[in-house]
Amino acid sequence: MKQSLQLSLKVCLVHRLKQTHSTIINKVASNNISYVDLSLMNVPVDEGLLLSMLLKVMNAKKTLELGVFTGYSLLTTALALPADSKITAINVEKEAYEVGLPFIRKAGVEHKINFCQSNAFTVLDDRTAKGEEEGSFDFAFVNQLMKLVKVGGVKAYDNTLGFGTVAEPKENVQEFAWKGRKQLLELNSFLAADDRVELAVVSTGDGLTLCRRLC
Repeated sequence: MKQSLQLSLKVCLVHRLKQTHSTIINKVASNNISYVDLSLMNVPVDEGLLLSMLLKVMNAKKTLELGVFTGYSLLTTALALPADSKITAINVEKEAYEVGLPFIRKAGVEHKINFCQSNAFTVLDDRTAKGEEEGSFDFAFVNQLMKLVKVGGVKAYDNTLGFGTVAEPKENVQEFAWKGRKQLLELNSFLAADDRVELAVVSTGDGLTLCRRLC
């Protein structure tokens, strides 16, 4: 049964990827070659396709992304948004982002992206304090500050199932993953109790939690 489901998913993904911009496929290959040990930081292809569809359904035009890595999810977002959209992408270093930048340029979407090399909390705290962009973002990927997202906007948290560790007893979880598991459980509990949002946890990739701002 499990093998049948995996095969079905593979067929669906291959069919869908044939319809997707070829630069995304090239982008995945680029990441795997340049950052083999860190490639798990990339958004899985099925999750990228889901986010792309969500952005189109929302008709989002202004988004925020914290943590860019080589830019696979950033490229996915940029391809999904209209030509006059703006993406604020914040990452503490630029080296990995520059690996994917040629593919972003090849796709013709660099004009949509405002890349900020900085600590994300510094940038967000500054923008929140100024109040200039409060409630102006349609969508935020791994956003920590609610005020910047408009009512009805969506925050997306990646990796919220921790490769299944959130449902495993301690003796079944490797030591390096245990600290991360604790943080994920705290995050999931916080989001579940936050009455400012309604949420859905999607078991795609390594877990994707979507939060729609209510007030």
